[in-house]
Amino acid sequence: MKVLVIGSGGREHALVWKIARSEHLSALHAAPGSKAIGRLATCHPDVKANDLERIVALAQQESIDLVVVGPEDPLVAGLSDRLREVGVATFGPSAAAAQLEGSKAFSKAFMARHGIPTAAYEDFDDAAAAHAYVDGLGRPCVVKADGLAAGKGVAMCADAEAAHTAIDEMMADKRFGAAGDRVVIEEWLKGEEASYYAICDGERIVTLAAAQDHKRALDGDQGENTGGMGAYSPAPVVSEAVEKKILERVVHPTIHGMKADGHPYQGVLFVGLMIDEAGDPAVIEFNVRFGDPETQPLMVRMEGDLLPILDAAARGTLDPSTALGWGEAAVCIVLASGGYPRSYETGKAISGLGALEGNDGLVVFHAGTSGSAGGDDFATAGGRVLGITARGADVAEARARAYAAVEGVSFEGMHLRRDIADRALGR
Repeated sequence: MKVLVIGSGGREHALVWKIARSEHLSALHAAPGSKAIGRLATCHPDVKANDLERIVALAQQESIDLVVVGPEDPLVAGLSDRLREVGVATFGPSAAAAQLEGSKAFSKAFMARHGIPTAAYEDFDDAAAAHAYVDGLGRPCVVKADGLAAGKGVAMCADAEAAHTAIDEMMADKRFGAAGDRVVIEEWLKGEEASYYAICDGERIVTLAAAQDHKRALDGDQGENTGGMGAYSPAPVVSEAVEKKILERVVHPTIHGMKADGHPYQGVLFVGLMIDEAGDPAVIEFNVRFGDPETQPLMVRMEGDLLPILDAAARGTLDPSTALGWGEAAVCIVLASGGYPRSYETGKAISGLGALEGNDGLVVFHAGTSGSAGGDDFATAGGRVLGITARGADVAEARARAYAAVEGVSFEGMHLRRDIADRALGR
């Protein structure tokens, strides 16, 4: 099978790494890919992830059997629709279904319509009305940019002052561009977060393992929201009983609701959840692609062949009884540029990567690097730079291996959290 993966970050590196191990693979391409991804796949750096026309042309030129779309932006723009129109099987939802992530207001209205548990909310396209609502709220809230903001368009606001600042940044200062033209203001849910994944073919699902992301920039879940500073799997908060509730109250109603609304969902459904003290889940957000950095520990844990599952979902032939098989645990530590998630410098030389090559149970995924495809010859090229991911007999062992590996890597301004997976170890 000839496969084309769309994207260039850590998530795509992890997907390419896993797909490359499939016995069903005959050729693997990535667009645009990266120097690190180029070790595993033929990259097409001139074909950008949001260039729909060139991606379609590339898929036809290379006689691609399956396109796997990594980022959300091309999905919301309709890449899957365009590829399917020319007969190319595609793993990723249609533009209509991708609105679950592309518009917070759409997803909130969808959940209300189908009885899916989520935080109470109001949405606004007028800044004055949003400010007035905050003044009358009198309690902590969450302010979200309606559109896509690379995981950073969410502000946890402990008081009205913080909420007013967030509204101004999103709506007046246009920190996230057009994504902040509308904002959603919702209640601050209490509990523990978890990420849950199901691969869908429009009707049927195959569930993946649960994970837990660390969105805030600083230890102790302090600082601004980021695209993710680390992740681990499994997430102990998702017990068998909790998983049953997630499936019954969230996943199945979502798949059935999308079909009923005329937008059958094909791809991976990634649900960000808050689990309260009673073990009841509520949806924080929907994502229409694999998470980053949760994909890194998931791919390292997964023992089965991912490619046939992706292909079956794209073609509407998924077998719900498919078992992927999972190793005990994996932990990913994100190394970020100083200043992330706001302004940061790039082009900083990275040292220590060569020494990590060939270490059993350890994989370095490149989220934002440039340079050659060998040894230590890499430099920073993004906010999130690397995802040091280790596997272990349990979360404690995987975490210890990951942090030990981190100690050998350095670049100017390197920033990381030192408390990834603390919740799992403290249970």
